[in-house]
Amino acid sequence: MNSSLDPARPERRPRHRHHVVPISAICVPHVLTVTSGKGWVGKTNFTANLGWLLRQTRRRVMLLDANLGLANLDIVLGLNPAFNIAHVLSGEKTVQEVLIKGPAGLRVLPANSGIQSITNLSEGQKILLLEEIEALKEQFDYILIDTGAGIADNVIYFSLAAQTIIVLITPEPTSIIDAYALIKVLASNYHQDAFKIVVNDVANEEEATEAFEKLTQITDHYLNVSMDFLGVIPHDPCLREAVRLRRPFCQVFPDGPAAQGLRRIARRVAEMKHNPLDCDLGFLWRTALMSA
Repeated sequence: MNSSLDPARPERRPRHRHHVVPISAICVPHVLTVTSGKGWVGKTNFTANLGWLLRQTRRRVMLLDANLGLANLDIVLGLNPAFNIAHVLSGEKTVQEVLIKGPAGLRVLPANSGIQSITNLSEGQKILLLEEIEALKEQFDYILIDTGAGIADNVIYFSLAAQTIIVLITPEPTSIIDAYALIKVLASNYHQDAFKIVVNDVANEEEATEAFEKLTQITDHYLNVSMDFLGVIPHDPCLREAVRLRRPFCQVFPDGPAAQGLRRIARRVAEMKHNPLDCDLGFLWRTALMSA
């Protein structure tokens, strides 16, 4: 792909410095939430393909479909689960019993569509899910959480339950404004100060840079947060065909522009280092529970 589709990242130095630990001290797993202010920006496709790429480097990866009530991660990956997260929340099944094997050995915790009762988790359900997933923490290097869009309770909770928050935007003004609204809520109400930004479905370098700059101009003016440009995914007509085939586009169209862009993002994710205070998964999720 033309290198012009991977624009130089504007330098955004974090206002809050963190101590970086040696790679040997990094905990397992690294929890990343993929979210957005606006729907239909490509979160599910991004999450599925990022997980697939991380599996190619022999990382142990779990995907959690947290778009409760409107799930489609299983569809993108060509899965037909017999059980889903609703069975965990009801106490009928454990997470271990519901986890299914996806492409390349991914482990997927599927959700379900059309169940309104789980679109807003109760405190008891959050505790149950926390305990179930914490019991699996030594089995995975990464847990990728695909959330719904907007500022609903579940989106906020799963964002707070991650060490890294990835916000997907597109060049559309509505996507940028809604992403700012989400970041504002997380920063102002829940003291989150660091966000990774991915610009999806762009035509060229100028469009990607302009979208990122529009978002950071607003956040720089109103919020005290660090905005890190994680990468760009070019527009790729092959994505529609990959969804039709129910397979990751990085698997079926590995040389396409979207796959090449996401491959660069996956490398950056694999190189991320963490604050040691963020390494206790149980502490992280309990803090999210108390905050949300």
